[in-house]
Amino acid sequence: MGNLFCCVQVDQSNVAIKERFGKYQEVLEPGCHCLPWFLGSQVAGHLSLRLQQLDVRCETKTKDNVFVNVVASIQYRALADKASDAFYKLSNTRSQIQAYVFDVIRASVPKLSLDDTFEQKNEIAKAVEEELEKAMSAYGYEIVQTLIVDIEPDEHVKRAMNEINAAARLRLAATDKAEAEKILQIKRAEGEAESKYLSGMGIARQRQAIVDGLRDSVLGFSVNVPGTTAKDVMDMVLVTQYFDTMKEIGASSKSSAVFIPHGPGACSRCGHSNS
Repeated sequence: MGNLFCCVQVDQSNVAIKERFGKYQEVLEPGCHCLPWFLGSQVAGHLSLRLQQLDVRCETKTKDNVFVNVVASIQYRALADKASDAFYKLSNTRSQIQAYVFDVIRASVPKLSLDDTFEQKNEIAKAVEEELEKAMSAYGYEIVQTLIVDIEPDEHVKRAMNEINAAARLRLAATDKAEAEKILQIKRAEGEAESKYLSGMGIARQRQAIVDGLRDSVLGFSVNVPGTTAKDVMDMVLVTQYFDTMKEIGASSKSSAVFIPHGPGACSRCGHSNS
């Protein structure tokens, strides 16, 4: 109906390319326009000025011979003041952008190792954007933003990387556990050493008390019983201890002591030899 009345409507965020007898004449802005078709005027086509996005998946190889899929997201739009260039100079804009993305990624990633590729993805995106901006501006397009949204190594490589990471964590955990056990053993040894030291101090004091008691007993017995010597008192004490020991051994029903021929005189002989 619009063609019948020589009227053409151009929607918002779009422009139309007007030709006359097949030759470019002007760009029609959004709104209603009169095109007398009988004078050779016509609309050659429409061009969207909206922001568009193209996701490009590119397979390439890193410096350490790991194949990866790099996914780049390109946001672009046609420039209103260069609409004629955008309409006439490119027949397939998306294929052209994809070709430039492939070229830049396959020139940049092989210079980097896999780890560096992950760390420098912003630099890769910047290189792609600069190359696209320089190339596409001549065709009437603006590159708004370029993002490297994903870097996917081969599945076997990802599994190997996960195993390496897991092994490193297990090694760290084992080191921490060993260090904790070492500290525990040191503290236990320090406690045992302190316990033995205190036990030794107690035994030494006990023996000192026994010696002091025996000395006092010998001196008291010598004073109260005239004619006795210190040797006589020591012999009596040894015999008394001998009978106390025999009593304790006999009182135990589970004793495993082995008796050899002996007599109380052995204690006296021991005392003589010690003297």
